[in-house]
Amino acid sequence: MPNNLFQHAIVRPPGKSFNQGLTTAQLGSPDLSLALHQHAQYCGALQKCGLELIRLEAEEDFPDSTFVEDVAILTAAAAILTNPGAQSRKGEAALMLPVLRRYYQKIYTITSPGTLDGGDICDAGRHFFIGISERTNEEGGRQLAEFLAKEGFTSSFVRIAGRGIPGILHLKSGIAYLGDNRLVLIDAFVGMPQFEQFDAIRVDEAENYAANCVRVNDYVLVPQGYPKLHQSLAQKGYQVLDVDTSEYRKMDGGLSCLSLRF
Repeated sequence: MPNNLFQHAIVRPPGKSFNQGLTTAQLGSPDLSLALHQHAQYCGALQKCGLELIRLEAEEDFPDSTFVEDVAILTAAAAILTNPGAQSRKGEAALMLPVLRRYYQKIYTITSPGTLDGGDICDAGRHFFIGISERTNEEGGRQLAEFLAKEGFTSSFVRIAGRGIPGILHLKSGIAYLGDNRLVLIDAFVGMPQFEQFDAIRVDEAENYAANCVRVNDYVLVPQGYPKLHQSLAQKGYQVLDVDTSEYRKMDGGLSCLSLRF
């Protein structure tokens, strides 16, 4: 059985300004029509996993706002609004606040000088890994750890800033928690003391992008085109759904970035 049973997912499609967003990928400009098609397919996959979708309108003023995961951390007890590390994304959390108020009575907020992106936070059951990156600083991590502790969760820092790992913008670019005390890990994270107590599924270096997979109830969503990880997960007994995210990869995005699941 899944470690967490999700019932809802918040999603926001990309707007016409999507190609003006932040990226380090150097994979070319995204095709908006294809990105919208892929977003629809992604939403369909979430629905297949049993989730009710909360569909938000595209936000042209915020080109990266389709990556809703970065603006909030959702737990069973409370929601935490983040303070994104990129200046161009600073207004996105405020847009999410009225949505979260429909579902959460308790909402915390990361405040400056703390910065924090949701893509740096990996929820592993009652424990949270907090990535310290170019977008999430130690003060933001400290505030989050304090909020989580108030709600009975533990946490630990994972420093990725300055490690020079190609393609790793956020912590969850290289790690995913599948429940069952099991992590998907890129080789650069294998052997780190924070992860020693977990059963690791290693990602082939050529498939590092696929490490950003998502366990949603009875399924694991995996980026399309990464057969080795697909096979590894299937051999462990997971039902795998391949979802094409090629246009989001061009903008440093992956599967987990495109929804807030709770």
